[in-house]
Amino acid sequence: MLNIGEAAQASGVSAKMIRHYESIGLLPAVRRTASGYRVYGEQDVRLLQFIHRGRALGFPLEKIADLLALWQDQNRASFEVRQLAEQHIAELNRKIAELQAMKRTLEQLAHSCHGDQRSDCPILDDLATH
Repeated sequence: MLNIGEAAQASGVSAKMIRHYESIGLLPAVRRTASGYRVYGEQDVRLLQFIHRGRALGFPLEKIADLLALWQDQNRASFEVRQLAEQHIAELNRKIAELQAMKRTLEQLAHSCHGDQRSDCPILDDLATH
């Protein structure tokens, strides 16, 4: 049995986030000692590691909840898991395209800026007009 600090260290999830995941129901309420301290077992740490890895892959908490349910369902079909992953990949690709467009625009603006002692600045002009 681990206290919250030990569970945080073992899972890579901060104590604050562990409390948050428990408060939103992503992590089931854990046992408590007579004095009210949370006590975590091996399965709790595995759930936290799962959540941590899902967050590292960019899944939103709602999708992690779906993935957790699928992980815990021994009768699941793997196509459901794959479908969630493919939807997330599509969302990541959309975000990547948006970031690349932002980068190109900023590169163009930075290139057009003289970067000297003059007060005129195409970067500020662009920000002011859009």
